[in-house]
Amino acid sequence: MQGKKEYQEKLFAQFQLSERIPKANFYRRLKGVLDLDFLYPLTKHYYGSSGQKSIDPVVFFKLCLVGYLENIISDRQLIEHSSMRLDILYFLGYDIDDELPWHSRISRTRGLYPESVFEDVFTKVLSMCVEKGMVSGHTQAIDSAPVKANASMDTLELKVPKEDLEMHLHRIRHISTMDKERAPIRQSK
Repeated sequence: MQGKKEYQEKLFAQFQLSERIPKANFYRRLKGVLDLDFLYPLTKHYYGSSGQKSIDPVVFFKLCLVGYLENIISDRQLIEHSSMRLDILYFLGYDIDDELPWHSRISRTRGLYPESVFEDVFTKVLSMCVEKGMVSGHTQAIDSAPVKANASMDTLELKVPKEDLEMHLHRIRHISTMDKERAPIRQSK
């Protein structure tokens, strides 16, 4: 007899994100080896002592890293992409029902840091990934055909970004500038 799957939204579900991400997943492995706690004291003086809480600097730089590794330069597309990927949510420290930061907060946070500081910190984060053997230190093209692999843990491949860091950061700055120019001016009441 032919079956037919009917989707019905569950009001309550028992779900642990950590159980859904395979042990060999790149972002799960990266989360296990990348300690970015040094960012808190390093970035503290760029934030005020009152007002709304900003994006956690660790989350911000992890999002920037995801953008680089996934070849995404649009903050809007980065948030959309990240919200659909369980492994990236896990890497960022978000659960499936946690709302990611609004895309405009990403560009505002990027603008909070002087350009040289942002580039230095991001380069340090990327260097840490290279040192841990998670990201290739050079650029090369790869085929992205989705093929199920039967590979041993010893042959796991590095994540290879599609473009060099300088070009990626240049494109992000260009997009951020365009977004600022298009942003409507709010009038105070």
